Amino acid sequence: MEGFISALNGIIWSPALIYLCLGAGLFYSILTRFAQVRHFKEMCKLLLNNTESDKGISSFQALAVSLSGRVGVGNIAGVAAAIGFGGPGAVFWMWVVAFLGASTAYVESTLGQIYKVEENGQYRGGPAYYFERCLGWRWLGILFAISAIIGCGIFLPGVQANAVGNAVTQVFGDGNMVVTSFGEVGTHKLIALAVILIVLAFIIFGGIKRIAHFTQIVVPFMALGYIVLALIVVFLNLDKVPGVFGMIFTDAFSAQAGFGAAIGWGVKRGIYSNEAGQGTGPHAAAAAEVDHPSQQGLVQAFSVYIDTLFVCTATALMILITQQYNIQTENFNAATGVGTMILQNVDAATEVASPAFTQMALLSVFGQFGQVFAGLAIFFFAFTTILAYYYITETNVAYLNRVFNNKLPNIVFKLLLMFMVAYGTVNSAGYIWNIGDIGVGLMAWVNVVGILVIFLMYKPTMRCLRDFEEQKKACGPISFDPVKLGIKNATFWEKRLAKQQQEQK
Repeated sequence: MEGFISALNGIIWSPALIYLCLGAGLFYSILTRFAQVRHFKEMCKLLLNNTESDKGISSFQALAVSLSGRVGVGNIAGVAAAIGFGGPGAVFWMWVVAFLGASTAYVESTLGQIYKVEENGQYRGGPAYYFERCLGWRWLGILFAISAIIGCGIFLPGVQANAVGNAVTQVFGDGNMVVTSFGEVGTHKLIALAVILIVLAFIIFGGIKRIAHFTQIVVPFMALGYIVLALIVVFLNLDKVPGVFGMIFTDAFSAQAGFGAAIGWGVKRGIYSNEAGQGTGPHAAAAAEVDHPSQQGLVQAFSVYIDTLFVCTATALMILITQQYNIQTENFNAATGVGTMILQNVDAATEVASPAFTQMALLSVFGQFGQVFAGLAIFFFAFTTILAYYYITETNVAYLNRVFNNKLPNIVFKLLLMFMVAYGTVNSAGYIWNIGDIGVGLMAWVNVVGILVIFLMYKPTMRCLRDFEEQKKACGPISFDPVKLGIKNATFWEKRLAKQQQEQK
């Protein structure tokens, strides 16, 4: 099974997907005239929007929910894996993905807002909805919904849970070993799993409001604390910073370090971390209460910066400054020593696809406190990401229920996700990371191709951006009239505008 998963992962994450994601980001950056740069000030201003309603959450809460999906294990263990397999140059390609991906995030999240619907007293939207309502291709909506349920409900939760289990073991040790159906598992890991499942059940059975209120407190607090520790590491080693940045830029184009490996791992882990183009961000974006779809699109673009340029860079600098990393080929076997170890700074047996490099970096500077804090950060980052995955799963189950007349009970998917969390916690890291990559790749293929087709046929996001920019320039009240812009099937906004006009009479 592990061999099959690895082979399938290699097919999905072929160079075609890597360059498709980079190409889409560049394409939209040019078309929007680099809106991710021009509207940076507006992004920061929109972050402060705390307007929510009975049916929708605020822009900041939507940002927190989407960040809970973006800021996760990919920022800690994923960056370590990118460096461990792709070298320091992989960090440069993560930055490239973030900069270009911000425009992709704007496009997909704006689409999520334009074509959102109101269902059972709450706003819902995402790729499945905009593929059906914009293109009229219900089959593509169904394909994405199934991919998202498989990816976010089955494959990806295990990756986050696995990192939590490894972090607990790194901090507290294994404890007593218990024989289970999955092999021997330490009691400390089992205790961590029990805590995760209890708290997870309490929150996901409370709906999007409970998820939003939890994430808007936890995500900013943990992200800020993590960045502060990274800044302290940088401050204490200022003399090494120029050399580290030089190494990142030089290694990004070095044949010796493996040009293909640097790009491949940088892009793969960059997309896994910031989720731009993956189609996950639009779900939270659609739930936001805003005056114009472009507003939430810009907020979501900024979330890519927070994820990769801030949090991922913080991780990379800590690892590279303290030199707590190895570089090896993917076929290197730590147990037998078979394979190629390109650079060895720490024990060769250290698991690359895990939080180990990050924890060792913090341990080298802050002692046991650093290691414990890294474990806590991983716990909260991973836990909030699992919450985001559940919300995405629930939204796509709701979409399929609209199509198939309510034949998919939500409780089944709640229990399935919890099972996958348990499975991921007690399984091996390399295997579970490959499964997660398949989930990301499936959604990315469907979503990136789909939004490119939407642009070629209708260009709703470009019309939306021009409309928003014109209204901002006129300094008038911001509103959205899809009919005036020639955007069809944006029924939520049509009804909302008609209601506002009726109230004004």
